[in-house]
Amino acid sequence: MVATKLNIPKSSLERFATTARADFRFSPFNVLVLVVLMLCGLIAHVAFSGFTVAVVVYTVAAAVLLAAIFRGVQVWEAVVVAAAIAALLCYLIFREAEISARVMVCATVIAALVAPCVQIAYQWERAVLLRFGKFVGIRGSGLFVIVPVIDKVAQYVDQRIRVTDFRAETTLTKDTVPVNVDAIAFWMVWDAEKAVLEVADFDNAVVLSAQTALRDAIGRSELAELLSHREQLGREIQQVLDTKTDPWGITVQSVEIRDIIIPKGLEDAMSKQAQAERERQSRIILGTAETEIAEKFAKASESYRTNPVALHLRAMNMVFEGLKQKGSMVIVPSTAVETMGLGALGGLTALGHPAGEASNAQPQPPATPTPPAPAADAETGEDPTGT
Repeated sequence: MVATKLNIPKSSLERFATTARADFRFSPFNVLVLVVLMLCGLIAHVAFSGFTVAVVVYTVAAAVLLAAIFRGVQVWEAVVVAAAIAALLCYLIFREAEISARVMVCATVIAALVAPCVQIAYQWERAVLLRFGKFVGIRGSGLFVIVPVIDKVAQYVDQRIRVTDFRAETTLTKDTVPVNVDAIAFWMVWDAEKAVLEVADFDNAVVLSAQTALRDAIGRSELAELLSHREQLGREIQQVLDTKTDPWGITVQSVEIRDIIIPKGLEDAMSKQAQAERERQSRIILGTAETEIAEKFAKASESYRTNPVALHLRAMNMVFEGLKQKGSMVIVPSTAVETMGLGALGGLTALGHPAGEASNAQPQPPATPTPPAPAADAETGEDPTGT
């Protein structure tokens, strides 16, 4: 495999180095090893043949180009081709000085082959190592060495808990309602050997399996169950996924339903149904309150029936509460006035008004009496006024 571009972003390089397409991971530590080996070759050249500017320029240029190529293309084919080209150029440039050519050619080849052999696995990673295409073991975190060309790090497997989001779009429920459901799954790889050797792409396998399990769970449930029992639906999907992925060395710890989207028309209908239900409950509560109030009044009437003084005091309190606000009016049945003596209470209340209100009234002038009209003559029928 040969890449066409070397200016690949760092994040893309890191992702490529952990996949099965890469043979090794060329990290900054490997660049350091390459530079050190090239400097060792330069020192050996200076010791045998003396200092020359051409050898220094070649050493720097070869180290930079090899590091860039190995960093961008992390496969053994690129290592072999780049090392052969660099060694050939070195021989052509320094062929007149045989010792210098042999030293620099050996330094170039050794640096190119040894630098990628020192690999580093992070604390949360496991490296699956193949030799001549056969599995030879799992390498843990830290430094480990591989044999150039014949060894291959099949994949660096991240054993931390991963979060994968998946969704089921326009899936029919048991009561034929189309819904869109978003969910997330928490899973981890506990056996790197099984995950790499038995599944071609375990990341996509987990996602596709989760989508299938989610669609099956939606098809077995009604809309009301989906909306009210999300945790139960997540547990069902988790159990199905865990049963399927356990032979792959993967365990699904939990599945959570994030959102359930229903059609807009159905959402409006459900909103109206909820409003009607709340209205019904409010009317029931109001009727219950009226019944309880009536029962309380009936119980109070029994006390007032045998105690006229208590009834009288209650009437006085009612009149006081009604008239203590200015401009208020109290309407009392006539039977209550007679039985409770509210007429006398009304008079006492009128006496309680400020006397200034009567004095502020303007006196009205006495009305002038109008003289009666003269009667008409009975005999002649004429009006004495001549009209």
